Amino acid sequence: MTAKVSPTVPNTWQEQGAQLISQGNYQEAAKLYKQAIAAEPNVISHYWHLGLMLLLQEQEAEAQTTWWLAMAEASPEEIEPWTRELIDILQTEATRQQALKNYTIAWVIRQHIREIDPNDVNNLLQVIELAIKLEQFAGDKLTEWGVIDLLKAEPKVDLNSELLLQVLEEVLDTTPLHPASLALAEACFPYFPHPYACFRILLLASMKIGYTLKQPAIAAALLELYLRLDAQNLEVLRHLSAFYQNSGNYAQGIETAKLCYSYSQDLADQVAAIHLVLRGLMNAGGYWEQVCSTCQDLEFLLQKLIRAQPHQLKETQTLRLLTPLFSLPHLKDEPTQFRPLLNQVAKLFQGNLQAYAQKHTEWYSQQRVKVPKSENPARVLKIGYLSHCLRRHSVGWLARWLFKYHDRDRFQIYAYLVDYKLINDQLQALYVKQADQAYKLGIDGLKIAEQIYQDEIDILIDLDSITLDISSEVMALKPAPVQVTWLGWDASGIPGIDYFIADPYVLPDSAQNYYTEKIWRLPQTYIAVDGFEIGVPTLRREQLDIPQDAVVYLSAQRGYKRHPETTRWQMQILKAVPNSYFLIKGKSEQASIKNFFEEIAQEEGVECDRLRFLPEVALEATHRANLAIANVILDTYPYNGATTTLEALWMGIPLVTRVGEQFAARNSYTMMMNVGVTEGIAWTDEEYIEWGIRLGKEPQLRQKISWQLRQSRQTASLWNGEQFTREMETAYEQMWKDYRK
Repeated sequence: MTAKVSPTVPNTWQEQGAQLISQGNYQEAAKLYKQAIAAEPNVISHYWHLGLMLLLQEQEAEAQTTWWLAMAEASPEEIEPWTRELIDILQTEATRQQALKNYTIAWVIRQHIREIDPNDVNNLLQVIELAIKLEQFAGDKLTEWGVIDLLKAEPKVDLNSELLLQVLEEVLDTTPLHPASLALAEACFPYFPHPYACFRILLLASMKIGYTLKQPAIAAALLELYLRLDAQNLEVLRHLSAFYQNSGNYAQGIETAKLCYSYSQDLADQVAAIHLVLRGLMNAGGYWEQVCSTCQDLEFLLQKLIRAQPHQLKETQTLRLLTPLFSLPHLKDEPTQFRPLLNQVAKLFQGNLQAYAQKHTEWYSQQRVKVPKSENPARVLKIGYLSHCLRRHSVGWLARWLFKYHDRDRFQIYAYLVDYKLINDQLQALYVKQADQAYKLGIDGLKIAEQIYQDEIDILIDLDSITLDISSEVMALKPAPVQVTWLGWDASGIPGIDYFIADPYVLPDSAQNYYTEKIWRLPQTYIAVDGFEIGVPTLRREQLDIPQDAVVYLSAQRGYKRHPETTRWQMQILKAVPNSYFLIKGKSEQASIKNFFEEIAQEEGVECDRLRFLPEVALEATHRANLAIANVILDTYPYNGATTTLEALWMGIPLVTRVGEQFAARNSYTMMMNVGVTEGIAWTDEEYIEWGIRLGKEPQLRQKISWQLRQSRQTASLWNGEQFTREMETAYEQMWKDYRK
C-alpha cells in the first residue's frame, strides 16, 4: 500500500471528518472514513482517522486492529513516517479533548500513543498530568512508565520544559512523599534553563512536606537537590536548616544555619539566620555556652535593627523578625528588659506589614469603620480563633473545652486553622466539627486576614503569639476590631492586639508597666480543662533498673527548656535524697543532653548511674500514664512547664516549681494555686532545692498532696472547663461593650 497525496486539491474527506468530530458525531465520522478508504485505499491517513473514530466510540480493540492491519502493509522505509503520522493525528485529537476538559478521552488516546511510542517523553508527561486530573496517579507510575530513566538518558531528550515544570509541580503536590517524586525532581534538573525556573516549585513542595505533612527529612532531601544549582540561596538554606533540626539532625541544622548567616548581608536576614543557629542549639540541648553567646549576638542585632528602623523590608524578611524573641525567655527571667525589646520589634514588624498590605491588597484600605452605637447589643458575637495548633499539640489539648462549652445562642465560633495538617488527626477533626465555620488554611497571611475581614469577625483570638510568623502577620493587619492573645504563649507586643488574657497569678501586678496590650485578668485561672485521657503505661521501674522503694524524680521538657542553673539545683536535690533517681524526658539531641546532665551531675558529686534518659512515646495518653512512675516532678526555670504541669497535677503527682517574674516562669505557680496546693511553690533558688529534698524524704507529705490533687478534680477551677468558658465569654462581652463606647 502506498500513500497518495494531492498537492493541489483539498482533502474533502478530512474537512467533512473534522466537522463531524467537532460535533461529537464519531459514528458518522467512522462511516465517512470507511467510505474514504473504499474510495482511496492508498491514502494511509484514512486508516488512522478511522481507528481514532472507533477509539472515540470506546471500540479500542477494533481501533488497534485497524491500525495494525494498515501498518502491516508498510515497507521498512514507510514504518517510521507512517507511525509519526498516526501519532500526530492522535496527538492533535488528544490536545483537542484536553482543551474541552474531556480528560478521560484524552487519557485513553495518550495511552495508545504511549503504546505506539513509549519513549515519547512529552506524551508521557501529558499522561501523568491527565492521571493526576483523573485522580488515578500513583508515584509508582513514574517508574513503570520509564519517565525518570528517559529524563536521565544521554544525550538529553527533546522535551517541552514548561510542561516538565508543570508536571513536576503537580507530582510533588499529589504524591509528595513517594520516593519516585524525589527521583523525578532530580532527573528534571538538567532541563531547567536556570536555577530559579524550579525554585518556587521545590520550595513550596518542601514546605508542604516538611511543615504540613511533618516529614522534614524528605523535605530536606528535596532542598538538597536545589542547592546543587544555587548553593547560596538564603531562602533554601533557612528552610533546610529548620528541616534538619525538625528531623533531629541538629548538628547539620546548626551548621546550615551558620552557613546561611555567613551569606546574609541585610540586617533582617542576619537576625533570621542567627535565630536559626540559636534554635538549633537550644532544641539540641546541652550547648549552653554557645547558646549564651549566640543569644548575645541576637540581642545585639535586634537592637541594631531597632535603631535602623527599616520601613521597606520584604514581606518574608518582616515575618522573621518576631519569632527570634521566643528564645530569650528560656535563658533569663528579665521581663522588664525583654518586653520593651519585644514591643519595639513588634511595632517595627506591624509597620512594615501594614505598608506592604497597603500596596498589595485591596481589602486592607477598605477596613470597617467603628461599629455604630446603634448596633443591637444583644446580637450574637462572632468569635474567631486563629492558630496552627488546633490539632495534636499542647494548645490543641487545652483549648478544646472552650469550643465544647461555648454558648452558641450568644456566640458564633469561627476556627481559622493555619497550615492545616493533611494528616489523620482526631483532635484536629474535632475542632473542624465543633466550629460553626472552620477554614482549612494554608500559610498566606494576607489571604487569611482577608477571610477574617470578610467574615466580619468581632473578636479575634490568637492562640499562637510569636511562635508562628503567619499568625503574627494576621494579627498585625488587624482584620477584626477587637483582637486578643490567649494561651499559646506570652503576649506578642504587636500594637494591633488589644488584650492579653491572664489571671491573678500568672503575671505580677507590675506587669502592665511593660505590656502594650491591656492585661485582662480572669477571676481565677487563665486556663482550665476537664481532664486528660490516660492510656496504658509502658514504663516500669524494673525496666529501668530502679528499686521499688526508690524515690523517683522526673522532668519531662524539651531540650530548649534545660537551663544549667536549674539542672544544678536538681542534682543537689538528688544528692541530698538517698536512694533517689532522676528521669529525664523530652525531645533533644540524645548525646548532647546526656553529656549536659552528666557533666553537671559529676560537678555536684552525683553518680551518673542515677540518671535515666527516657525515649519519646507515640501517644500523649501513654506519656501521661507513664508519669505515674514518678514520685515528684521537678519543673524547669526560667521557662516552666505548662501542659506538662497540668498533666502532672491531673495524675496526682507533687511538683516543685520556681516562681519568677515573667509569664513563662509563673505557669506552674498559677496552676498549683488553682488546685489549692502550695507545697512545692518556691520563690527563691534555695526554696526550690528545699522543697525538692523535703518531698523526696517525706512520703507522708507526698501522699497528702496526691490526695489533695485527686480531690481537686471535683472542686478546683483548674478542672472546670465549663466554668472557665463562662468567664471567658463574660470577658468577650465586656471587651465588645468597651469597644462600642
